[in-house]
Amino acid sequence: MKTKWYSDQNRLESTSLRSAIYFLLVLLVIPFAILAQGVESPLFELARMKQGVISKRVSSFDRSGGNNDRFENILDGERRTIFEVKGAGIINHIWITIAPPPPELSRNDIILRMYWDGNRNPSVEAPIGAFFGQGWDECYPFSSLPLAAGPREGRALVSYFIMPFAKGAKIEIENDTGRKIDAFYYYVDYVEMDKLPTDMGRFHAWYNHELTEALPDGENEWSVLGPQGKNTTGGGNYLIADIKGRGHFVGVNYYVHSPGPMWYGEGDDMIFIDGESWPPSLHGTGTEDYFNTSWSPKSLFTHPYYGYARVNEDIGWLGRTHVYRFHITDPIYFDRSLRFAIEHGHDNNLTLDIASVAYWYQSKPHAKYPALPDRQARQPKPFIGPTDIHRWRHEWRENKGGDPKLWGKE
Repeated sequence: MKTKWYSDQNRLESTSLRSAIYFLLVLLVIPFAILAQGVESPLFELARMKQGVISKRVSSFDRSGGNNDRFENILDGERRTIFEVKGAGIINHIWITIAPPPPELSRNDIILRMYWDGNRNPSVEAPIGAFFGQGWDECYPFSSLPLAAGPREGRALVSYFIMPFAKGAKIEIENDTGRKIDAFYYYVDYVEMDKLPTDMGRFHAWYNHELTEALPDGENEWSVLGPQGKNTTGGGNYLIADIKGRGHFVGVNYYVHSPGPMWYGEGDDMIFIDGESWPPSLHGTGTEDYFNTSWSPKSLFTHPYYGYARVNEDIGWLGRTHVYRFHITDPIYFDRSLRFAIEHGHDNNLTLDIASVAYWYQSKPHAKYPALPDRQARQPKPFIGPTDIHRWRHEWRENKGGDPKLWGKE
Protein backbone atom coordinates (compact mmCIF):
# COMPACT_ATOMS: atom_id res chain seq x y z
CA MET A 1 0.00 0.00 0.00
CA LYS A 2 2.83 2.32 0.90
CA THR A 3 4.60 1.49 -2.34
CA LYS A 4 1.49 2.32 -4.32
CA TRP A 5 1.08 5.61 -2.44
CA TYR A 6 4.66 6.61 -3.19
CA SER A 7 4.18 5.60 -6.79
CA ASP A 8 1.00 7.64 -7.11
CA GLN A 9 2.64 10.57 -5.34
CA ASN A 10 5.67 10.46 -7.62
CA ARG A 11 3.40 10.23 -10.66
CA LEU A 12 1.38 13.18 -9.40
CA GLU A 13 4.48 15.24 -8.69
CA SER A 14 5.95 14.31 -12.06
CA THR A 15 2.71 15.22 -13.80
CA SER A 16 2.49 18.50 -11.87
CA LEU A 17 6.08 19.33 -12.78
CA ARG A 18 5.45 18.60 -16.46
CA SER A 19 2.29 20.68 -16.34
CA ALA A 20 4.14 23.56 -14.73
CA ILE A 21 6.92 23.41 -17.31
CA TYR A 22 4.36 23.19 -20.12
CA PHE A 23 2.43 26.14 -18.74
CA LEU A 24 5.62 28.17 -18.46
CA LEU A 25 6.57 27.32 -22.01
CA VAL A 26 3.11 28.31 -23.19
CA LEU A 27 3.41 31.66 -21.42
CA LEU A 28 6.80 32.27 -22.99
CA VAL A 29 6.33 30.82 -26.47
CA ILE A 30 2.78 31.79 -27.49
CA PRO A 31 3.30 35.58 -27.42
CA PHE A 32 6.37 35.18 -29.66
CA ALA A 33 4.48 32.81 -31.95
CA ILE A 34 1.60 35.25 -32.21
CA LEU A 35 4.03 38.09 -32.89
CA ALA A 36 5.84 36.03 -35.51
CA GLN A 37 2.54 35.22 -37.17
CA GLY A 38 1.49 38.84 -36.98
CA VAL A 39 4.61 40.04 -38.79
CA GLU A 40 3.67 37.77 -41.70
CA SER A 41 0.00 38.72 -41.66
CA PRO A 42 -1.57 41.32 -43.95
CA LEU A 43 -3.91 42.25 -41.10
CA PHE A 44 -0.90 42.91 -38.89
CA GLU A 45 0.56 45.15 -41.59
CA LEU A 46 -2.65 47.22 -41.70
CA ALA A 47 -1.74 48.64 -38.31
CA ARG A 48 1.79 49.66 -39.32
CA MET A 49 2.19 53.41 -39.90
CA LYS A 50 3.76 54.43 -43.22
CA GLN A 51 5.83 57.46 -44.11
CA GLY A 52 6.28 59.15 -47.46
CA VAL A 53 3.28 57.36 -48.99
CA ILE A 54 0.29 59.21 -50.44
CA SER A 55 -2.85 57.45 -51.68
CA LYS A 56 -3.93 58.46 -55.18
CA ARG A 57 -6.53 57.42 -57.74
CA VAL A 58 -7.15 57.84 -61.45
CA SER A 59 -10.71 56.99 -62.49
CA SER A 60 -13.29 57.64 -65.19
CA PHE A 61 -15.36 59.98 -63.00
CA ASP A 62 -17.33 62.78 -64.69
CA ARG A 63 -15.05 65.85 -64.58
CA SER A 64 -18.08 68.13 -64.92
CA GLY A 65 -19.53 66.97 -61.61
CA GLY A 66 -22.32 65.04 -63.31
CA ASN A 67 -23.03 61.33 -63.25
CA ASN A 68 -21.60 60.33 -66.62
CA ASP A 69 -18.67 58.54 -64.92
CA ARG A 70 -17.26 56.69 -67.90
CA PHE A 71 -15.41 56.81 -71.17
CA GLU A 72 -17.94 56.60 -73.99
CA ASN A 73 -17.95 55.46 -77.61
CA ILE A 74 -14.43 54.05 -77.86
CA LEU A 75 -14.21 53.30 -81.57
CA ASP A 76 -13.03 50.07 -83.12
CA GLY A 77 -9.25 50.23 -83.53
CA GLU A 78 -8.90 53.09 -81.04
CA ARG A 79 -6.33 53.03 -78.23
CA ARG A 80 -7.23 54.88 -75.06
CA THR A 81 -4.85 55.68 -72.17
CA ILE A 82 -6.67 55.15 -68.87
CA PHE A 83 -3.74 55.75 -66.50
CA GLU A 84 -0.49 57.67 -66.86
CA VAL A 85 1.62 59.10 -64.04
CA LYS A 86 5.23 60.15 -63.51
CA GLY A 87 7.57 59.33 -60.66
CA ALA A 88 7.59 56.39 -58.25
CA GLY A 89 4.64 54.48 -56.88
CA ILE A 90 2.74 51.21 -56.59
CA ILE A 91 -0.63 50.35 -58.13
CA ASN A 92 -2.52 48.26 -55.57
CA HIS A 93 -6.07 48.03 -56.93
CA ILE A 94 -7.83 48.11 -60.30
CA TRP A 95 -11.58 47.89 -60.96
CA ILE A 96 -13.16 47.90 -64.43
CA THR A 97 -16.59 47.32 -65.94
CA ILE A 98 -17.58 47.60 -69.59
CA ALA A 99 -20.80 47.93 -71.59
CA PRO A 100 -22.33 46.18 -73.34
CA PRO A 101 -21.57 42.87 -71.59
CA PRO A 102 -20.54 39.63 -73.31
CA PRO A 103 -21.31 38.12 -75.70
CA GLU A 104 -22.53 41.30 -77.42
CA LEU A 105 -19.11 42.83 -76.76
CA SER A 106 -16.29 40.30 -76.32
CA ARG A 107 -13.74 41.18 -73.65
CA ASN A 108 -11.44 38.74 -75.45
CA ASP A 109 -10.99 41.49 -78.05
CA ILE A 110 -10.19 44.42 -75.77
CA ILE A 111 -6.43 44.42 -75.32
CA LEU A 112 -4.91 45.55 -72.01
CA ARG A 113 -1.33 46.88 -71.94
CA MET A 114 0.77 48.19 -69.04
CA TYR A 115 4.12 49.98 -69.29
CA TRP A 116 6.59 50.67 -66.47
CA ASP A 117 9.36 53.27 -66.13
CA GLY A 118 9.02 54.75 -69.61
CA ASN A 119 9.61 51.42 -71.34
CA ARG A 120 8.27 51.41 -74.92
CA ASN A 121 7.37 47.71 -74.74
CA PRO A 122 4.45 46.62 -72.55
CA SER A 123 5.15 44.44 -69.52
CA VAL A 124 1.48 43.39 -69.54
CA GLU A 125 -0.19 42.47 -72.81
CA ALA A 126 -3.36 40.37 -72.79
CA PRO A 127 -7.05 40.46 -73.64
CA ILE A 128 -8.72 42.21 -70.76
CA GLY A 129 -11.13 39.34 -70.11
CA ALA A 130 -8.44 36.67 -70.04
CA PHE A 131 -6.24 38.82 -67.78
CA PHE A 132 -8.98 39.17 -65.15
CA GLY A 133 -10.06 35.52 -65.28
CA GLN A 134 -12.79 35.57 -67.93
CA GLY A 135 -12.32 33.15 -70.79
CA TRP A 136 -13.47 33.24 -74.41
CA ASP A 137 -16.39 35.67 -75.00
CA GLU A 138 -18.05 34.79 -71.68
CA CYS A 139 -18.70 36.35 -68.30
CA TYR A 140 -19.03 34.33 -65.08
CA PRO A 141 -18.12 34.69 -61.38
CA PHE A 142 -14.43 34.22 -60.61
CA SER A 143 -12.79 34.61 -57.22
CA SER A 144 -9.12 34.37 -56.22
CA LEU A 145 -6.81 36.34 -53.96
CA PRO A 146 -5.17 38.57 -56.60
CA LEU A 147 -7.92 38.64 -59.26
CA ALA A 148 -11.71 38.45 -59.36
CA ALA A 149 -14.74 38.95 -61.58
CA GLY A 150 -17.58 39.95 -59.33
CA PRO A 151 -21.29 40.60 -59.37
CA ARG A 152 -23.13 41.04 -61.52
CA GLU A 153 -22.43 37.95 -63.69
CA GLY A 154 -18.68 38.47 -63.59
CA ARG A 155 -18.95 41.93 -65.12
CA ALA A 156 -16.86 43.71 -62.46
CA LEU A 157 -13.16 43.05 -63.16
CA VAL A 158 -10.87 43.42 -60.15
CA SER A 159 -7.11 43.17 -59.54
CA TYR A 160 -5.21 43.37 -56.25
CA PHE A 161 -1.83 42.54 -57.79
CA ILE A 162 0.90 44.90 -56.58
CA MET A 163 2.40 46.78 -59.54
CA PRO A 164 5.49 48.89 -58.65
CA PHE A 165 7.13 51.54 -60.82
CA ALA A 166 10.08 53.88 -60.28
CA LYS A 167 9.87 56.35 -63.17
CA GLY A 168 6.23 56.38 -64.19
CA ALA A 169 3.49 54.03 -65.34
CA LYS A 170 1.01 53.86 -68.19
CA ILE A 171 -2.05 51.66 -68.78
CA GLU A 172 -3.89 51.62 -72.08
CA ILE A 173 -6.65 49.65 -73.74
CA GLU A 174 -7.15 48.89 -77.43
CA ASN A 175 -10.58 48.24 -78.91
CA ASP A 176 -10.17 45.31 -81.31
CA THR A 177 -13.78 44.11 -81.07
CA GLY A 178 -15.03 45.21 -84.51
CA ARG A 179 -17.55 47.60 -82.92
CA LYS A 180 -17.50 50.56 -80.54
CA ILE A 181 -17.31 50.18 -76.77
CA ASP A 182 -20.36 52.01 -75.44
CA ALA A 183 -19.04 52.62 -71.92
CA PHE A 184 -15.82 51.93 -70.01
CA TYR A 185 -15.72 52.59 -66.24
CA TYR A 186 -12.58 52.18 -64.13
CA TYR A 187 -10.59 52.92 -60.98
CA VAL A 188 -6.80 52.63 -60.72
CA ASP A 189 -5.72 53.10 -57.10
CA TYR A 190 -2.04 53.59 -56.29
CA VAL A 191 0.36 55.07 -53.76
CA GLU A 192 2.75 57.87 -54.68
CA MET A 193 6.24 57.62 -53.18
CA ASP A 194 9.40 59.70 -53.15
CA LYS A 195 11.45 56.66 -54.07
CA LEU A 196 10.60 53.04 -54.80
CA PRO A 197 12.43 50.46 -52.65
CA THR A 198 15.24 48.91 -54.69
CA ASP A 199 14.07 45.32 -54.14
CA MET A 200 10.69 45.75 -55.87
CA GLY A 201 10.19 43.79 -59.09
CA ARG A 202 8.08 44.82 -62.05
CA PHE A 203 4.75 43.09 -62.63
CA HIS A 204 4.32 41.18 -65.90
CA ALA A 205 1.54 39.26 -67.64
CA TRP A 206 1.60 37.54 -71.02
CA TYR A 207 -1.17 35.94 -73.08
CA ASN A 208 -0.68 32.94 -75.32
CA HIS A 209 -3.18 31.03 -77.47
CA GLU A 210 -2.73 27.90 -79.56
CA LEU A 211 -4.82 25.28 -81.32
CA THR A 212 -2.62 22.30 -80.50
CA GLU A 213 -1.96 19.42 -82.89
CA ALA A 214 -2.66 15.74 -82.29
CA LEU A 215 0.06 13.15 -82.93
CA PRO A 216 0.30 11.44 -86.33
CA ASP A 217 -1.06 8.21 -84.81
CA GLY A 218 -4.10 10.01 -83.37
CA GLU A 219 -5.42 11.25 -80.05
CA ASN A 220 -4.24 8.22 -78.13
CA GLU A 221 -5.12 9.28 -74.60
CA TRP A 222 -5.37 6.58 -71.92
CA SER A 223 -3.94 4.17 -74.56
CA VAL A 224 -7.37 3.78 -76.22
CA LEU A 225 -5.73 3.39 -79.66
CA GLY A 226 -2.69 1.35 -78.60
CA PRO A 227 0.60 1.77 -76.70
CA GLN A 228 1.46 5.37 -75.85
CA GLY A 229 4.68 7.14 -76.63
CA LYS A 230 7.01 8.97 -74.24
CA ASN A 231 7.93 12.64 -73.97
CA THR A 232 11.59 12.94 -72.97
CA THR A 233 12.31 16.46 -74.20
CA GLY A 234 9.29 18.67 -73.58
CA GLY A 235 9.14 19.39 -77.29
CA GLY A 236 5.67 20.21 -78.59
CA ASN A 237 4.36 21.31 -75.19
CA TYR A 238 1.97 24.25 -74.93
CA LEU A 239 3.93 27.34 -73.83
CA ILE A 240 2.72 29.21 -70.74
CA ALA A 241 5.74 31.49 -70.23
CA ASP A 242 9.22 32.05 -71.67
CA ILE A 243 10.95 34.65 -69.52
CA LYS A 244 14.45 36.13 -69.71
CA GLY A 245 15.87 37.89 -66.64
CA ARG A 246 15.70 37.49 -62.85
CA GLY A 247 12.41 37.17 -61.03
CA HIS A 248 9.69 34.89 -59.73
CA PHE A 249 6.66 33.32 -61.36
CA VAL A 250 3.39 33.88 -59.46
CA GLY A 251 0.55 32.23 -61.37
CA VAL A 252 -1.53 31.40 -64.43
CA ASN A 253 -5.10 31.49 -65.70
CA TYR A 254 -5.51 28.50 -68.04
CA TYR A 255 -8.41 28.20 -70.50
CA VAL A 256 -8.91 24.93 -72.38
CA HIS A 257 -11.65 24.00 -74.87
CA SER A 258 -11.78 20.29 -75.62
CA PRO A 259 -13.55 19.16 -78.83
CA GLY A 260 -14.00 15.62 -77.48
CA PRO A 261 -15.16 13.97 -74.26
CA MET A 262 -11.77 12.41 -73.40
CA TRP A 263 -9.99 13.79 -70.32
CA TYR A 264 -7.75 16.63 -71.47
CA GLY A 265 -5.41 16.85 -68.49
CA GLU A 266 -2.92 13.95 -68.57
CA GLY A 267 -0.25 16.40 -69.73
CA ASP A 268 2.59 17.11 -67.29
CA ASP A 269 3.79 20.58 -66.33
CA MET A 270 7.49 21.21 -67.00
CA ILE A 271 9.32 24.28 -65.67
CA PHE A 272 12.89 24.83 -66.88
CA ILE A 273 14.91 27.28 -64.76
CA ASP A 274 17.99 29.28 -65.82
CA GLY A 275 18.44 27.58 -69.18
CA GLU A 276 18.65 24.03 -67.90
CA SER A 277 18.22 21.08 -70.24
CA TRP A 278 16.22 17.90 -69.71
CA PRO A 279 14.97 17.07 -67.14
CA PRO A 280 13.57 20.34 -65.79
CA SER A 281 13.93 21.27 -62.12
CA LEU A 282 10.16 21.20 -61.72
CA HIS A 283 8.47 18.29 -63.50
CA GLY A 284 4.87 17.55 -62.56
CA THR A 285 2.61 14.52 -62.85
CA GLY A 286 -0.46 15.86 -64.66
CA THR A 287 -2.38 19.01 -65.46
CA GLU A 288 -4.89 18.64 -62.63
CA ASP A 289 -2.01 17.93 -60.23
CA TYR A 290 -0.26 21.21 -61.02
CA PHE A 291 -3.56 22.99 -60.42
CA ASN A 292 -3.84 21.37 -56.94
CA THR A 293 -6.74 19.10 -57.92
CA SER A 294 -7.01 15.37 -58.64
CA TRP A 295 -8.68 12.56 -60.55
CA SER A 296 -9.85 14.44 -63.64
CA PRO A 297 -12.23 16.94 -62.00
CA LYS A 298 -15.10 18.75 -63.72
CA SER A 299 -16.75 20.58 -60.83
CA LEU A 300 -16.70 24.25 -59.90
CA PHE A 301 -14.28 24.95 -57.05
CA THR A 302 -12.96 28.23 -55.67
CA HIS A 303 -9.93 28.77 -53.43
CA PRO A 304 -7.89 31.97 -53.02
CA TYR A 305 -4.89 30.25 -54.65
CA TYR A 306 -6.42 27.77 -57.12
CA GLY A 307 -9.65 26.43 -58.55
CA TYR A 308 -12.04 25.65 -61.37
CA ALA A 309 -13.95 28.83 -62.22
CA ARG A 310 -15.79 27.44 -65.26
CA VAL A 311 -16.64 23.89 -66.40
CA ASN A 312 -19.01 22.36 -68.93
CA GLU A 313 -21.81 19.97 -68.00
CA ASP A 314 -21.35 17.95 -71.17
CA ILE A 315 -20.35 14.34 -71.90
CA GLY A 316 -17.06 13.63 -70.15
CA TRP A 317 -14.77 16.64 -70.47
CA LEU A 318 -16.22 17.98 -73.69
CA GLY A 319 -16.34 21.78 -73.75
CA ARG A 320 -14.68 24.68 -71.95
CA THR A 321 -12.78 24.68 -68.67
CA HIS A 322 -11.11 27.58 -66.86
CA VAL A 323 -8.66 26.52 -64.17
CA TYR A 324 -6.25 28.75 -62.26
CA ARG A 325 -3.33 28.61 -59.84
CA PHE A 326 -1.52 31.45 -58.08
CA HIS A 327 1.83 30.92 -56.34
CA ILE A 328 1.12 33.25 -53.43
CA THR A 329 3.15 31.40 -50.78
CA ASP A 330 5.27 29.34 -53.20
CA PRO A 331 6.64 31.60 -55.98
CA ILE A 332 8.93 29.93 -58.50
CA TYR A 333 12.28 31.77 -58.45
CA PHE A 334 14.78 32.12 -61.28
CA ASP A 335 18.01 34.08 -61.80
CA ARG A 336 18.38 34.14 -65.61
CA SER A 337 15.32 32.59 -67.22
CA LEU A 338 12.18 30.51 -66.78
CA ARG A 339 10.38 28.44 -69.39
CA PHE A 340 7.03 26.98 -68.34
CA ALA A 341 5.40 24.52 -70.75
CA ILE A 342 2.71 21.88 -70.31
CA GLU A 343 1.72 18.85 -72.37
CA HIS A 344 -1.65 18.86 -74.15
CA GLY A 345 -2.55 15.31 -73.26
CA HIS A 346 0.14 12.76 -72.48
CA ASP A 347 3.00 13.12 -74.96
CA ASN A 348 1.05 16.00 -76.56
CA ASN A 349 -1.49 13.74 -78.28
CA LEU A 350 -4.64 15.92 -78.08
CA THR A 351 -6.04 18.66 -80.29
CA LEU A 352 -7.12 21.35 -77.81
CA ASP A 353 -7.90 25.07 -78.05
CA ILE A 354 -5.77 26.50 -75.22
CA ALA A 355 -5.26 30.07 -74.02
CA SER A 356 -3.44 31.28 -70.94
CA VAL A 357 -2.27 34.36 -69.09
CA ALA A 358 0.93 33.97 -67.07
CA TYR A 359 1.82 36.37 -64.23
CA TRP A 360 5.27 37.09 -62.78
CA TYR A 361 7.64 39.69 -61.37
CA GLN A 362 11.13 40.41 -62.62
CA SER A 363 13.86 42.88 -61.79
CA LYS A 364 13.55 44.86 -65.04
CA PRO A 365 10.76 45.32 -67.60
CA HIS A 366 10.66 42.45 -70.08
CA ALA A 367 11.92 42.75 -73.63
CA LYS A 368 9.41 42.75 -76.45
CA TYR A 369 6.83 39.94 -76.43
CA PRO A 370 5.95 37.89 -79.52
CA ALA A 371 3.14 39.44 -81.55
CA LEU A 372 -0.27 39.02 -79.94
CA PRO A 373 -2.55 36.63 -81.88
CA ASP A 374 -4.91 38.67 -84.04
CA ARG A 375 -8.68 38.83 -83.57
CA GLN A 376 -9.39 35.97 -85.94
CA ALA A 377 -6.85 33.71 -84.23
CA ARG A 378 -8.34 34.57 -80.82
CA GLN A 379 -11.89 33.69 -81.82
CA PRO A 380 -13.46 30.99 -79.62
CA LYS A 381 -13.97 27.65 -81.26
CA PRO A 382 -17.62 26.56 -81.66
CA PHE A 383 -19.10 24.08 -79.20
CA ILE A 384 -19.37 20.42 -80.16
CA GLY A 385 -22.90 19.20 -79.43
CA PRO A 386 -25.15 16.12 -79.68
CA THR A 387 -25.92 16.66 -83.40
CA ASP A 388 -22.18 16.69 -84.21
CA ILE A 389 -21.69 13.46 -82.28
CA HIS A 390 -24.68 11.97 -84.10
CA ARG A 391 -23.12 12.83 -87.46
CA TRP A 392 -19.85 11.20 -86.37
CA ARG A 393 -21.85 8.08 -85.47
CA HIS A 394 -23.47 8.11 -88.88
CA GLU A 395 -20.07 8.28 -90.62
CA TRP A 396 -18.81 5.46 -88.41
CA ARG A 397 -21.85 3.32 -89.31
CA GLU A 398 -21.28 3.96 -93.03
CA ASN A 399 -17.60 3.01 -92.68
CA LYS A 400 -18.67 -0.22 -90.97
CA GLY A 401 -20.88 -1.21 -93.91
CA GLY A 402 -24.16 0.39 -92.84
CA ASP A 403 -25.44 -2.46 -90.66
CA PRO A 404 -28.70 -1.08 -89.11
CA LYS A 405 -27.99 -2.90 -85.83
CA LEU A 406 -24.51 -1.49 -85.19
CA TRP A 407 -24.31 -0.42 -81.57
CA GLY A 408 -21.13 1.59 -81.28
CA LYS A 409 -18.47 -0.60 -79.67
CA GLU A 410 -17.98 -3.07 -82.48
